[in-house]
Amino acid sequence: MGNKKAGFTRKKGMARLWELAGLQKGLVMLSVVLSIISMILSFVPCIAVYFIVKELIAHAGNLSGINSSLVIKYGWFAFAGAASSFLIYFAALMCSHIAAFKTLYKIKIDFVRHVASLPMGFHNSNSTGKMRKIIDENIEKLEGFIAHQIPDIAGSFTAPFIVFILLFVIDWRFGIACFIPIVSAYLIQGVAFSGEKTKAFMSKYQDAMEDMNASSVEYVRGISVVKIFGQSVFSFKKFYESIKIYTKFCLGYCIEFKNYMTAFLVVINNVYIFIIPAAIFLAGGADDYVKFVLGAVFYLFFSVMLPASFVKIMYVSNKGLQIADGIERMDKIFAVKPLAETSNPLTSEKNDVSFENVTFSYDAESGVTALSNVSFTAEQGKITALVGPSGSGKSTVAHLIPRFFDICQGEIKIGGINVKNMSTDYLMSKISFVFQDVFLFKQSVLDNILAGNKNARREDVINASKTAQCHDFIEKLPNGYDTVIGDKGIHLSGGERQRIVIARAVLKNSPIIILDEATAFADPDNEHKIQLAFEKLIKDKTIIIIAHRLSTVRHADKIVVLDKGKIAGEGIHEFLLESNSKYKTMWDIHTNAMGWRL
Repeated sequence: MGNKKAGFTRKKGMARLWELAGLQKGLVMLSVVLSIISMILSFVPCIAVYFIVKELIAHAGNLSGINSSLVIKYGWFAFAGAASSFLIYFAALMCSHIAAFKTLYKIKIDFVRHVASLPMGFHNSNSTGKMRKIIDENIEKLEGFIAHQIPDIAGSFTAPFIVFILLFVIDWRFGIACFIPIVSAYLIQGVAFSGEKTKAFMSKYQDAMEDMNASSVEYVRGISVVKIFGQSVFSFKKFYESIKIYTKFCLGYCIEFKNYMTAFLVVINNVYIFIIPAAIFLAGGADDYVKFVLGAVFYLFFSVMLPASFVKIMYVSNKGLQIADGIERMDKIFAVKPLAETSNPLTSEKNDVSFENVTFSYDAESGVTALSNVSFTAEQGKITALVGPSGSGKSTVAHLIPRFFDICQGEIKIGGINVKNMSTDYLMSKISFVFQDVFLFKQSVLDNILAGNKNARREDVINASKTAQCHDFIEKLPNGYDTVIGDKGIHLSGGERQRIVIARAVLKNSPIIILDEATAFADPDNEHKIQLAFEKLIKDKTIIIIAHRLSTVRHADKIVVLDKGKIAGEGIHEFLLESNSKYKTMWDIHTNAMGWRL
């Protein structure tokens, strides 16, 4: 959907909405044609009533002279017009709804695929609340535009032409009396929903809604903390402020358009006020009172029918602005490009990982670097530990290996091949992660482990679970491996969840393993079992461990000390204790902390 062929050519406003609707051009055009026909037929009852009234007035002094068969005939015309208008409009909506659902399906699938292809840097800087709003609200509103508003637009903009024809065919003088308020209503609507001020206001309104969505997601995720400390939505300042700001814009929206809306409705709902003075003025000079009365009655009756069409136009214009702004936000996400893929992807037989003078910044324009001239090698078959204080760059190093971000300078190589020269799928197949922040899907245990290898068999999953020391507790669950995590009170402890993630990594069987010290918060029993799982997981692989507790990596083959994004030293534990003051200070603090008591 990000290329021109797919329909995303970066148009804006209503032009962009029509472009997206064109993804199902045949159905949309059929819907438009049917809606126009329906609108034309909806005026048949009005015309039929005119001729019925004409017959009645013509024989007002002699009712026996009324042609009853003719009146009945016009009555049937009125019924047939109304019924056929309804049925054809229903067919138009069927076509537009099918087009809307097909379009929505394609856009949502393409949007999710595009978001999934974007680097981790994008996801770190864009909240899940913002993404949820774009998918669930902004894109979803396109369904309403295609399914309802396109037929309404076709009908609503057809109605004025029919109206103007009828206005001036029956009696042009009464037609002018009706024409004046209609044009005035159009001018009011044009002033209300055009101009940069309205677009800017709508943009700010959408911003406020996005912020509120993001804050609400954060609030719900942290609800346990809120409850523990006896807080409420009013004390959760960010969420509360976002609600107030959103409320401010909602009120501002109403206040901004209240005068226009009031004026529009007053004018369009009271067209008859212009007809009555015209009738009084014209009555004195009427040559044919029967024709004059017929015209006056017809236009008074017709003025009652006018508001529905014109109010619908106003509604479509207003909703169109909101939807267009939301789609523009979707397009901004589509405009974000995934990391460039090489046209000639390479593979590597070896799996050692090397950093060569790597410099990286999360925001290149700020000039602040997260890593500066970092060089080290993690050899295959050995354990390399990354240690350092918070903010030293340990996690950044781990995220750069699978190319979650592109570096500013230097090279990162796997088996001597620059990661930029590998395809994304191949690169990701080489690496497995086991982090402290465990995420399990609300799916069966089997499906969660299969996330590591969708092609694996059930027995492969069981073997991986045994290796990860989690087979025994999985078997004790109500439905074993088919038990849905988080369903019907099924909850796992932190250690159990960690071992399922390790089973996932075992099943993937990648040659490079990156571990964010997974046992930091485990109880002694779980820590022992996780360590046993690690022993089998890391055999003959390139292991990179992000260490928080130095005691867990003292036997590593190489320890790389990071400080403020730079290499402060590397070597084995004993060597660093003797030669590296930074490491020795960290070790002393760590050993002293182990002796703390309450």
